[in-house]
Amino acid sequence: MKSAMKIGFAVLAFAMVFSTWSLADGGADFKAKCAMCHGADGKGDTAMGKKFGLKDLGSAEVQKMSDAELTGTITNGKDKMPKYEGKLTKEQIADLVKYIRTLKK
Repeated sequence: MKSAMKIGFAVLAFAMVFSTWSLADGGADFKAKCAMCHGADGKGDTAMGKKFGLKDLGSAEVQKMSDAELTGTITNGKDKMPKYEGKLTKEQIADLVKYIRTLKK
């Protein structure tokens, strides 16, 4: 029983570390690919963000979108936003979605 608990704890610890890495990667990708328009804080308070009327990524309107909807927007682009299919892996896009969730107000 103790060995099963140790294995369970090890799996949980690994999952927590992996999630932290994933979130860090999402933050790095956000900074590299998204912040120029959406701003470092995701509020869209940049020259490009204002020009295109970008929504605050932490707003209720954006946060109520499903992960699939956010993934689709990042993958396929929307309006003036370029598509990232072929530029980012599916894992990187999933990490971006997780990162966007951290911007919630």
